[in-house]
Amino acid sequence: MEKMWAGRFLSALDRQADDFNSSIHFDSKMVKEDIEGSLAHAAMLAKQGIITYDDCASITDGLKGILSDVLEGTLPIDMEAEDIHMFVEAELTRRIGDVGKRLHTARSRNDQVALDLRMYLRNEAKTIRSSLLTLIEAIHEQAAANTDAIMPGYTHLQRAQPVVFAHHLLAYAMMFIRDVGRLDDCVKRMNVSPLGSCALAGTTYPTDRMAVAEALHFDGITMNSMDGVSDRDFCVEMLSVCSLIMMHLSRFSEEVILWSSWEFSFVELSDAYTTGSSIMPQKKNSDMAELVRGKTGRVYGDLIGTLTMLKGLPLAYNKDMQEDKESVFDGIETVQKCLSIFAPMLSTMKVKKDKMREAASRGFINATDLADYLTKKGMPFRSAYKIVGNIVAACIAGGNTLETLPMETYKSFSDLFEEDLFEEISLDTCVKKRISAGSTGPDSVMAQLDYVKAFLADAE
Repeated sequence: MEKMWAGRFLSALDRQADDFNSSIHFDSKMVKEDIEGSLAHAAMLAKQGIITYDDCASITDGLKGILSDVLEGTLPIDMEAEDIHMFVEAELTRRIGDVGKRLHTARSRNDQVALDLRMYLRNEAKTIRSSLLTLIEAIHEQAAANTDAIMPGYTHLQRAQPVVFAHHLLAYAMMFIRDVGRLDDCVKRMNVSPLGSCALAGTTYPTDRMAVAEALHFDGITMNSMDGVSDRDFCVEMLSVCSLIMMHLSRFSEEVILWSSWEFSFVELSDAYTTGSSIMPQKKNSDMAELVRGKTGRVYGDLIGTLTMLKGLPLAYNKDMQEDKESVFDGIETVQKCLSIFAPMLSTMKVKKDKMREAASRGFINATDLADYLTKKGMPFRSAYKIVGNIVAACIAGGNTLETLPMETYKSFSDLFEEDLFEEISLDTCVKKRISAGSTGPDSVMAQLDYVKAFLADAE
């Protein structure tokens, strides 16, 4: 295929260099967006009198036919083409003749690819957003079913204080809700049209950039033509959002892996989302969660690679920027795959409430409540803290828990202890007493559930 830019050159491009230069293998993903952008551009050219309405009609019919044939699979994309723009233009010219050559008036591949990429990522963001909402809904359902499942909460991976499993799960719901907000913000900044910036300096034709932007559902246009063709902030921001989503998924995966281990045994994953061992018949491995955790580094790499590619580029367009697409495509596809597997894995997960409570009954996780007991009877908290620390040490030495330590032993530490302390330090009471907003107490957990439910209703 002859290059559209071949007029200046006396000899053909080296075959290996041609392959190295080509982007058709990955930017062919944007064929739909490329043709949609060209349709809007052609309509604007006709409206502005730059091409005739008859030429516009021929171009429109030709482009729609190409898109239909590609989507139906009757027109394979020619991998010998340099990029998706050249493939479409060449195929259009083959179908309708020289009229097809008028389409590229008042634009460049520089603003064309910037347009295609914004449109493509805008569409992909909708898919990611939908998957995030599905995951949040799965978290909400599991949380609503486990408001009474008391488990140990951890700091430093050491048992700390009792919480309900619903409270722990809802922490992740809040993370993913923030991710939805970041994604929406990213799309707002992405949703301006660069088409009409041309190569870098604009055009001498009387174009109407706003008409094209409105036809393609953009909120406006880029205000500087050099920025319009060289800006890839939206790619970096999209990958930043993807990286945060993956970080949250990875943290969640780590907990699922721990919870489903024999040592914890807090949950059991469905057979549909686990695998076995080729040599150890007893194994049930949480491979899906482990893969999500592993793929997080891959998305981080896509982000860092894109930042590094951009960091030294002068204005305006440089061929280095062709490297943006493989990274951002890989990042969004990885996130989508991970989200699509995580939600059903979570929904089908069996929660072992008895195992959680058994673990919560050990480890002195009600020690803070014992200190609060003394504080409410008038003792300064720091004094109460020290006494309870001494009591815990005595329990460890004597093989007791705070619940089994005799009252006379408690009295030896402070006369403020009364028989009501055993009720005060029971796990159920420890949870119910957490009355602050955002806490693990019943009213707060219900408020969190309501918040997530309302968010899901508004986000649809």
